[in-house]
Amino acid sequence: MWLSANESEALALSLSVASRSVLFSLPFAVLSAWVLTRRQFVGRTVVDAFVHLPLVLPPVVIGYLLLLLFGARGPIGGWLERAFGIELIFTRNGAALATAVMSFPLMVRAMRISLENVDRGLEDAARTLGAGVLDRFATITLPLMLPGVLAGAITAFCAALGEFGAVITFVSNIPGETRTLPLALYSALQTPGGDGAAARLAVISCLLGLSGLLLSEWFARRVRRMLGH
Repeated sequence: MWLSANESEALALSLSVASRSVLFSLPFAVLSAWVLTRRQFVGRTVVDAFVHLPLVLPPVVIGYLLLLLFGARGPIGGWLERAFGIELIFTRNGAALATAVMSFPLMVRAMRISLENVDRGLEDAARTLGAGVLDRFATITLPLMLPGVLAGAITAFCAALGEFGAVITFVSNIPGETRTLPLALYSALQTPGGDGAAARLAVISCLLGLSGLLLSEWFARRVRRMLGH
């Protein structure tokens, strides 16, 4: 009763988009963190810089690049539409892609920090006992880096809830389809008499962000206690 129908719709859409973005990017973030921490190869620095590029580029630039690549006439977007009938531009799936790209570096950084604290001696011991790469990763590395995985996923979820520039540039501001909380807040500020709605949406955004950060820290501590750290 506190929120209007449009505001409730924006909240539900934001939660849906943020969840999709995290679920989509989580496996790639784990793989990227492992490769950048455990492997040495030519061009590693370039790959590392590319992974973290969304942290330093304006979100509008990221949205524009996504528009070029995944738009209806883009090389990837056009192929997806022709081959699978998947449309990303002006859709909530496109909003999830934009938020996933923007929050991806946050996930990778949290996982790398956790992975750097994993004792490599345990992995070496498992290797001497005949465990393969995937076996060592699944039974030793991944469980020990779990605090970072959880912290990164929750932090990325919170960041996805607040993403604005990349979303509005790539998928526009369509009510019921791409108008997430930040876009709804922006629309309220542009509407005469929308100060009350803007204030409510701002309070919700702050509460969601704070709750997510506290939950991330609680999960990380709990997992560390379970692992005996």
